[in-house]
Amino acid sequence: MSVEVLDGNTIVNFVGDEEAFTVSVHELFANLDSDHDGQLSYSEMLKELQSLRVFEIHFGIDESMSPSELTREYESLFTKFDNDSNGTVDLEEFKAETRQMMLAMASAERDGVLAGSDGAGRGQPIEESRGVGDCYASCLRM
Repeated sequence: MSVEVLDGNTIVNFVGDEEAFTVSVHELFANLDSDHDGQLSYSEMLKELQSLRVFEIHFGIDESMSPSELTREYESLFTKFDNDSNGTVDLEEFKAETRQMMLAMASAERDGVLAGSDGAGRGQPIEESRGVGDCYASCLRM
């Protein structure tokens, strides 16, 4: 098990490293694209969101949401990724929205908005880190 601390500066530096960011996003996208058609359907993204328990857990604490509330949240999130509203998310849409979410998380962390942050660029440990996947999950919880 490894422990990595993701603070706002680390996230900004990672997103700014175009090569590392692109490789990481491409790997995540490829893992989600179960039918290998180059597009993420709602059901493909939903599987990942449900496995991450994005809306059911907030910083390790279970939250109670009704199934209809969860469905609305997941649909809303998918809509954010589907910029052209064609019902699927392509790699460029996925990369752009992932970048925006990560930068928003970095900004919130630096401003002390996230739990566990002191606003001085010191972030939260993430156990068994999967790199952008864990940061992605954290960003989705915002």
